[in-house]
Amino acid sequence: MRILFVVFAVLLLVPGWTGTERLPLLQRGDPRITVTPVPLVASDPTVRRNGSLTYLGGVRLDSPDPAFGGFSSMTIAGDRFTLLSDGGGIVRFRMGADWRPRDAMTMELPGGPGTGWHKQDRDSESMAILRDGSIVVGFERANGLWRYSGDFARVLGSHRPAEMRKWSENSGPEAIALLPDGSFVVLSESSGSRKTKGYAALRFRGDPINPATRRERFRYLAPAGFGVTDAVVVSGGRLLVLVRRFGWPQGFTARLQVVPIAAIRPGAVVVGKTIATFEGDVIHDNFEALAVTREGGRDILWIASDDNQNFWQRSLLLKFRLDLPRP
Repeated sequence: MRILFVVFAVLLLVPGWTGTERLPLLQRGDPRITVTPVPLVASDPTVRRNGSLTYLGGVRLDSPDPAFGGFSSMTIAGDRFTLLSDGGGIVRFRMGADWRPRDAMTMELPGGPGTGWHKQDRDSESMAILRDGSIVVGFERANGLWRYSGDFARVLGSHRPAEMRKWSENSGPEAIALLPDGSFVVLSESSGSRKTKGYAALRFRGDPINPATRRERFRYLAPAGFGVTDAVVVSGGRLLVLVRRFGWPQGFTARLQVVPIAAIRPGAVVVGKTIATFEGDVIHDNFEALAVTREGGRDILWIASDDNQNFWQRSLLLKFRLDLPRP
């Protein structure tokens, strides 16, 4: 059993180690998404609280398309959801209070680090919308940032910052977020060394695609054994950071942490405060994507999971009210 567990862990956490796997492409047209409601706690569906979060509902997303899933980042504008997989696949749909996806469509990123459809060409792990409506996507393996038009119709530019070149191949720009002052943060998943505390991160004081933009290094100190998977800005000048761990016997577990944006300074080691945990009886999977919307003057947090296109994992989409005290 232990040998089997190790094999699963290697295959799951070090995908594409041969560099030869061919990514499946999404079928064009309507992906025919179906949803299945999921409780926060399976043994007691009445439970709604998880730390500083109040559960507002959630679903498992499924589709007959074999390339559906693998979602690593997400944006939400009004009722329009955009999910980006770690293979360059894009799924968009509208969804209201009934949790039924409408007007669903699929497409692929029009360009990236490579021109083929192997993992090293399309390892898209993070996404954020800039003020002009364009979208920046972070790619592992290439350790670079690509900008796309808001409709993903064309590539507008790219940049591989020198500070990111030595980030671990499979622990690159896993989380990116636009801060209120217009600066831009990029956090590595777990790139670091024994000589330093925390994981490598950068703050761009302007356009992240412009090589002339000033960049400031800092580090994010995640809990032991956890890697960063996404980050998003919420009200009160704060950044939420999602961290994840894989272990036996629970598989993937996660924690949600909060840090004041003011703590992100050149050379700083930033430490987050855990405000919710996804482990034990609480629903947990390979949570990789965050998005924030507003309802009734309150921050609404959405969390999505990457099923790695494995039959024993799920593509989850969960909705919470964020109940943080005023800073």
